[in-house]
Amino acid sequence: MTEQKLDKNLITEKIDLLAKNLSNIKDETGEYLLNFNGLIVDDKSWHVWNWPQGVGLYGLFAYYKFTQNKDAKSILDEWFNQRILEGSPPKNVNTMAPLLAMAFLYEEGNNNYRPYLEQWADWVMYDMPRTEENGLQHMTYSSVHDGQLWADTLMMSVLPLAKIGLLLNKPEYVEDAKKQFLIHTKYLADKKTGLWFHGWNFNGHHNYANALWGRGNCWATISIPEIIDILNLKPGDHMYDFLVSTLNRQIKTLKELQDDSGMWHTLLDHPDSYLESSATAGFAFGILKGIRKRYVSKEFLPVAEKAIRAIINNINDDGAVENVSVGTGLAEDLNYYKSIKVTTMPYGQSLAILALTEYLYTFA
Repeated sequence: MTEQKLDKNLITEKIDLLAKNLSNIKDETGEYLLNFNGLIVDDKSWHVWNWPQGVGLYGLFAYYKFTQNKDAKSILDEWFNQRILEGSPPKNVNTMAPLLAMAFLYEEGNNNYRPYLEQWADWVMYDMPRTEENGLQHMTYSSVHDGQLWADTLMMSVLPLAKIGLLLNKPEYVEDAKKQFLIHTKYLADKKTGLWFHGWNFNGHHNYANALWGRGNCWATISIPEIIDILNLKPGDHMYDFLVSTLNRQIKTLKELQDDSGMWHTLLDHPDSYLESSATAGFAFGILKGIRKRYVSKEFLPVAEKAIRAIINNINDDGAVENVSVGTGLAEDLNYYKSIKVTTMPYGQSLAILALTEYLYTFA
């Protein structure tokens, strides 16, 4: 493929193509329907209240906020209006994810969302299962995942909790969100590399296969700049300093492990594992936002731009991001991660929109 110049027009063209694809995804064959004891969950289609859509909604909001793109706003409004008419799903870590975009839209003036913000954040704060040390347990449709901390939880549930806490004047929510970042970092950040393990289990006290899984890592790379920004933390604040040093430690190692293609392997430290697009997009976003907010040095800009090129090269003519790993649970065998299928999934488009929108700031 001929390398295209990274200009603003190309980036906006790709975002629009991704958004069109994302808002029209439908699992026509039922291949990605998951059965959880009789509860059928569609893991791919757009018109579903779950985490892949939640990440996409947040990316679309970021695009709308920066560009005032009316199509992006229309997609957001239509999604929330339809889901509210259908009724909200059972609450868990992943179904909390759309509340982040909802909170920002509420801040823009949509007061109809307040009851949802109140009820869902209240559930996270008081009814969501907790691990030892009061960590948010990674409860999903499939399992309560007793005693488990996952890196994903920071993006899916903790960021919404923090934002809603600020909007509704609930300082206890904000403090709990801070605590979640501390406990997840304590048990998931690898002291040797600064990368993040996929999960931790208090039942047995282990990190499973010690998998430094790509997409799990990207949730940390995204969530750390976001929580600093959402809470408006400043240098000299102990939480700010802790999070910034954690982010920099991870990004330094990511730079060392980036493939010549600009992508990262699904197991970051295993070159024999396949290159994976969704993690690459997440890393690009986190590095770019870290640079823009001066959390990390501009020396990492070439790493991010190389990743942006790789993302663009993986967007097909239909606007879907290729080479995305399907849903991945915790495992005690590294070969499990290497054998996860790759396809096009909505969170590929979602994370690509987030990354490319952040890249637009470099043209401002």
